[in-house]
Amino acid sequence: MKCTSAEAGKMLRKLMEEKSSIEMREYNGKEFLAAVGEDLESVRPEYDFAKTQSALAEVERKIRKLKHALNVFNSTTVIPEFDMTIDEMLVYIPQLTAKKNKLSSMKDKLPKIREQSRTNSSILDYRYLNYDVNEVAAEYEKVADTLAKAQNALDAVNKIGRASCRERG
Repeated sequence: MKCTSAEAGKMLRKLMEEKSSIEMREYNGKEFLAAVGEDLESVRPEYDFAKTQSALAEVERKIRKLKHALNVFNSTTVIPEFDMTIDEMLVYIPQLTAKKNKLSSMKDKLPKIREQSRTNSSILDYRYLNYDVNEVAAEYEKVADTLAKAQNALDAVNKIGRASCRERG
């Protein structure tokens, strides 16, 4: 079965929930308390070690297969506009976001700002920018546009592209 990355992500979340559920049932059933003299069989919770381990192993196998298919898809599918694979793009987008945030802070500064005096001195200190705000603002716009294009290109490839996903098998 083929599925999109988003569909694979949903399947993965469902498998992780299934695994957590099995683990919780195991945690709740593998031990129990009984009072002295109490009939153990009347308070023994239902628990089958071999069956539980088998169920966990099967869910973990499905998770491995699904993650592998997703990794193969992400490492082999190229986003043509950027000549990058999806996994490269998944690194590039946070890099662009960090750069955009830095430039946003730089472009909004004033060229000269009066600093708080560290002492009660009559000398005034000023902080001066050592860059051209207009140059930074232009770079900010360029990075913001590139980021938007990268996100849209990734979304488009994820909608069309299909990883090899096997539902329940």
